Amino acid sequence: MEKNDLKPAGVFNYFAEICQVPRPSKHEEKMIAYLKAFGEKHGLETKSDEVGNLLITKPATAGMENRKTVILQSHIDMVCEKNNDVQHDFFNDPIETVIDGEWMRAKGTTLGADNGIGVATELALLADNTLSHGKIECLFTVDEETGLTGANALKPGFMTGHMLLNLDSEDEGELFIGCAGGIGTTGTLIYNKVELPHGYFACKVSVKGLKGGHSGGDIHLGLGNANKILNRFLMRAFKKYNLYLCTIDGGNLHNAIAREASAVVAIPETDKHELRAELNLFAAEVETEYAAVDPDLQLLLESEEMHSQAMDKESTKRLLQILYAMPHGVYAMSHDIPGLVETSTNLASVKMAPDNTIRIVTSQRSSIESAKRDIAEMVRTVFEMGGATATSSDGYPGWKPNPHSEILQIATDSYRRLFGTVPKVMAIHAGLECGLFLDKYPELDMISFGPTLRGVHSPDERMHIPSVDKFWKHLLDILSNIPA
Repeated sequence: MEKNDLKPAGVFNYFAEICQVPRPSKHEEKMIAYLKAFGEKHGLETKSDEVGNLLITKPATAGMENRKTVILQSHIDMVCEKNNDVQHDFFNDPIETVIDGEWMRAKGTTLGADNGIGVATELALLADNTLSHGKIECLFTVDEETGLTGANALKPGFMTGHMLLNLDSEDEGELFIGCAGGIGTTGTLIYNKVELPHGYFACKVSVKGLKGGHSGGDIHLGLGNANKILNRFLMRAFKKYNLYLCTIDGGNLHNAIAREASAVVAIPETDKHELRAELNLFAAEVETEYAAVDPDLQLLLESEEMHSQAMDKESTKRLLQILYAMPHGVYAMSHDIPGLVETSTNLASVKMAPDNTIRIVTSQRSSIESAKRDIAEMVRTVFEMGGATATSSDGYPGWKPNPHSEILQIATDSYRRLFGTVPKVMAIHAGLECGLFLDKYPELDMISFGPTLRGVHSPDERMHIPSVDKFWKHLLDILSNIPA
């Protein structure tokens, strides 16, 4: 399949344009300028609010002026992750896309189809005057990936529609009517620096090759967490050798399962060969554990230039104990919806700062508000028992399912009519902006759907090309069947 053959052409053409526009979370100014220029070019009413959310309105086509106004919504920021061996500046460089059979991916970086394909779909719809629909309002929100702050800042009255189609789901043929709420809990551990004794050897221990993925959508897969795996080995070595921890760096984003982590340690010269043998033994164990879900897992040990200082032993012990005790993964499954994760927590990143602190970022999700608070309190307790201070974000609400939704019925009938099968109606463990929209606009009737994406929030992100065409046809049919 060649890029010129991609269908629907309008959607993929706009996606190609979007890939040229850098749009990291909290730095969407270039994308905002692009969207404003698009609205002006097409003579469409375009407005923005104080935080950068945009609304582009397209009037109804002739004869459909009495139909209900529909809001289509996508977020314009993207998760910026790359492999360590890839040179890429997400603030300036375009995303380079590759066609791999029926899939589109990027060269060593996230693709940005989450949620660029939703944005491209809205633009294709706004630009095409041959389509039939009532009045539509296309909402483009900022900073979804780092806390849904764009949706949180949305003011009542910014949009007027009472039906909303969120275009930010990742499985074609599935209609989502609910999502989890989330909260972030961060621990800060203060340590002292000590001088390293003479006769020590420094080496870097690295965990690589993990798939990573979305901390909501992929948490149930049991994928390896690089922070947890690295810490297991460090604890093992700390107990056996007179080990000093010089540096530690694992994971990046709060909503991504950590793919890579590394630490520089120092041990007596006399133990360096035994440490390598210990790592080989440990690697064989964990590679067997994760063979089915993370077959490319690697543990590496490399010589490192000697450091003059390291973390003090007591703080090192407390850090390793915190990371060992810290829960990660699925905590509870839903009793109401079979197969749905109800509550989970993600040990996202471990970073050493210049001010003699270690910052440990975690995120919790649950479709039950009290359970979300409970798992966050569990994480906070682990931090405090280990001597770290803990802070929590404000969090965001979940979206309670409404199985009697009018737009759900329209979308279900449309899918059955087009493709001869019934779509799955589901809730999702990932966070969507819909819960915040419902807080601001309690009358909204919403569903979320989209084409098939895999590996989001990681450089393995890819988009199933044929599913984009089905998604597009489904969307157009929904819009043509909105009632008065």
